[in-house]
This record gives sequence, structure tokens and C-alpha cells, in this order.
Amino acid sequence: MSEFVPLLGMETEYGIIREDLEDSDPVEESMKLLKSCAKKSVFGKWAYSQENSHQDMRGFKVHSLAQDEEEDAFCAQDRKRPYSYLEMKCDRVLANGARYYNDHTHPEYSTPECNSLFSLVAHDVAGERIVAESAKIRNQELGEKAVQVFKNNTDYSGHSYGTHDNYLVPRDIPFDLLVKGLVPFMVTRQLYAGAGKVGSENPGAKSYKGLQLAQRSDFIENVLSIETMTKRPIINPRDEPHASRNRYRRLHLIMGDANMSAYATALKVGSTMLVLNLIASGAKLPDIELENPVEDSLKVSHEKNRNAILKKKSGDSITAQEIQEAYLEAVEKNLPGNDKESNWVIQEWKRTLNELKHSPGKLSDRIDWAIKEKLFSEFMESENLGWDDPMLQSLDLEYHNLDPDRGLYRGLEQANEVYSLVTEKEISQAIDFPPEGTRAKIRGEAVSREGEKIKSIHWTGVEFENGDVVDLTSVISQEDVEKALVTG
Repeated sequence: MSEFVPLLGMETEYGIIREDLEDSDPVEESMKLLKSCAKKSVFGKWAYSQENSHQDMRGFKVHSLAQDEEEDAFCAQDRKRPYSYLEMKCDRVLANGARYYNDHTHPEYSTPECNSLFSLVAHDVAGERIVAESAKIRNQELGEKAVQVFKNNTDYSGHSYGTHDNYLVPRDIPFDLLVKGLVPFMVTRQLYAGAGKVGSENPGAKSYKGLQLAQRSDFIENVLSIETMTKRPIINPRDEPHASRNRYRRLHLIMGDANMSAYATALKVGSTMLVLNLIASGAKLPDIELENPVEDSLKVSHEKNRNAILKKKSGDSITAQEIQEAYLEAVEKNLPGNDKESNWVIQEWKRTLNELKHSPGKLSDRIDWAIKEKLFSEFMESENLGWDDPMLQSLDLEYHNLDPDRGLYRGLEQANEVYSLVTEKEISQAIDFPPEGTRAKIRGEAVSREGEKIKSIHWTGVEFENGDVVDLTSVISQEDVEKALVTG
């Protein structure tokens, strides 16, 4: 049917607290964190006029979003602050092609566009390092480690903030087919992509005790919704391609968790990429349509044996494990691995599902929820605690702390007790340089070489003070990049 375009990106909103103050302002703390970023960048020149979050892939434009009201409320509060809107956003476009800014009350890091899975993983980890370094510099200014930053999706006060994986897909794939093919997969992807969460914040499941698979499942309310801050969906139909609209869609998936494990990130994004490839190929998809996918997303996350039984619209039952196995089988049958990354994903997807079924303890060095399960179980046994002890939620937060001296995952990483997928050399490269063969390279080089001359910048272009414009809308493939570099 279509040729899938391997262009990927990850957006992560980070939790931030100020431990030395009883009542701190997350907007101001995010601002000051961003201003502490020492990486070469252009500051405050993001072209918001190029953004359009109201267009829906189903073919219409919504007049207003629920989040618009929240935005209006934020703006009303912000008018009382001694800062302009752009100052509060604190947008930075980094020399590595990434965007780093204040998204409401959270510092957010958006990776540059990547044309390979392992490149994306390296750039996601690079984002962690850049945010952590910003916090370190900010704390040096304060004279103590007062600011703590977390790569997670909940503050345990009823608020959720997102980690969104993004995929460029051909527009000629019918949107209904994307939904049909993705929903059962997304509902069950948390079997290996879930970051784990102690307890539940879902209004109907607050009595839940134990470790659930995923953090975002508590907050999923719809199969389809253009909203991202309320009425959160399994599939977000926002039609903002950041590319040629007549050729591409950008699939903006907001259901995923913030993974500390780079292995889990790679498996999450890699398996999704292969499923999208499967859909694009026109191959026969697994014949699975769930009767209650929203309820099922929570059921999968809460199931104690990690293999929830779900009901299909046909009336038959199927397990979460069987759904993932069906997708893997379809990928293996129709998309035989023909490159290093696809081969890795297929191999590790198969390995992970097999270990999930027969020996889940073997996942405790590379899947976040499994790492937490082992770590927290050992702690509870030593301290004679139960899952309902509030100490466990504190430990859950600390697992995601970016501070190398406090973060539990960071400690396991330093002790070589978790699987390392990317090298320090690859991470350092991603911190300072954009991915090769992508339009991010053009944007990153513009920032690095001519930052002071830039008037405005966006995912799809750079405008200079002298009126010159570099249009990146149609720059997708490596060939496009090479041509743009020659002509530019």
C-alpha cells in the first residue's frame, strides 16, 4: 500500500519540585531550570504561529478544546507575573536539533526528528542528561540540592503529564485503518512498555494495592480524542504533521509511559514502528476488536498476573499476551527483518513475551515495572512493609529522579544492574549534535552556526533576520537533507 517513513520523535514532560519551599511555583521553577541550560541554543524564538492543535485527522477542525480553558486560566494567572508569555515559555532550540521549553508547569524536552530507532533512544537519554545538568546548575545557584526533576508521569496528587511518541506515516493510509490496527496493540503494549506505578489514581480504582504495569493507564478516558490534558485517548487524532500535509500524518501517541530503561523505550517505539509498517504494507492485520478498550487499558495495567483476559466484540475472550503474540506473528510473517534495528526489535519482542509468560523475573534488568517489582519487593521484605505503605510511592518517585546521587534507576545503572542499550559515546554525541541524515541536522547547524541571525524557528523551518527562509516542510528523507544542504 504505502512505504513507511522512519521518522521518529519523543516528547517528555518532566516533573519538577522545589524541596526547600513549602509552596513553590512550578512555572517559575521550570523557567529558572530552562535558563540554567548551558547547551548552545537559540532562546525564545519559537514560531507559535506555525502551531495548530485544533485540526482533527477525522477531517474536521474543532472550535475549542478543553485544554484551551486551562490555557486561558494559566494565562490569567500568568498576567500577574512579572514576565512576558515568551519569557515564561523559555523556548530553547538546541544545537542538537531538539526543543526544550516550559510546557505549562513542566519542563519539556522534545527530541530532534530521528531516522533510526537507536538514534531516537540515544537522543531521549541525551534529553535526560541535559535536563539533569540544568538542575545541577540551578542547584549550584541555590547552594543546595533543592530542585529535583523526575522522568515520570504522575505526581501522586491526581495530575498526569505526558510522554508522547511520534511517528511520520503516509497520509494515504486510511485513518480508520490506523485506529483499527493500533488500538488492541496500544492497550497491551504496556506489558513491556509500562513504567510501573504503586497504587492507582483512577477514580474507580483507588482501593487498588500493589504495583500496576503503567502510569498513564489511570488517566485514559477515550479511544479517540483530540484532547491531551483531559479526556485523554488511546489514539490522539491531532492532525499536525510538521511535514507536507498532503503526503504525511504525524501520529501523536500520548498513552505511553516515561521509561527510565532505554531498552524499554527501544522496544516500545520499535514494536510500534513495526506495527505501523505492517499497517502501511497492506498486510492482513490480527483480527482483534476489543469490546471495551478503555476499560481494558486499565485492566491490563492492574492485572496481578500480568496477563489480563479481555473480551472481543465477537464475544470471544483473548489475553493481553495473546494479542501481543498475534501482532508479533503478523510482523514476522509479513515483514521479515531486513536490517539491524528491525531484527533487534523482533528478537527482543519475542524474547520479552516468552519471558513474560514463563520467567517474568528475567525482565527485572530491563523492563521498568519489573525492575520496580524486584526492587520494591526486596525493600518491603527487609522493612516488613505492605504495598499500601506511603513509603512505596516515595520510592516510586525516586526511581525516576534524574539526580545521579538519589535516583534509584540511576543507582542501578551505576552498579551495572540494569541493561545498557546505548553507550556513553552515543549519548554524548546526541547531546551535542543532531542526528545525521535528518532535517534536524539542518536546523541544528543553523542554531550552531547562525543562531544570532535567526528571527524565528519551528519544526518545519528557520527564518532569518535578513528575510531568508529555510523551508523544511518537504525535507524528510536523507536525500532531501543532502539536497537541502547543497542548495542551502
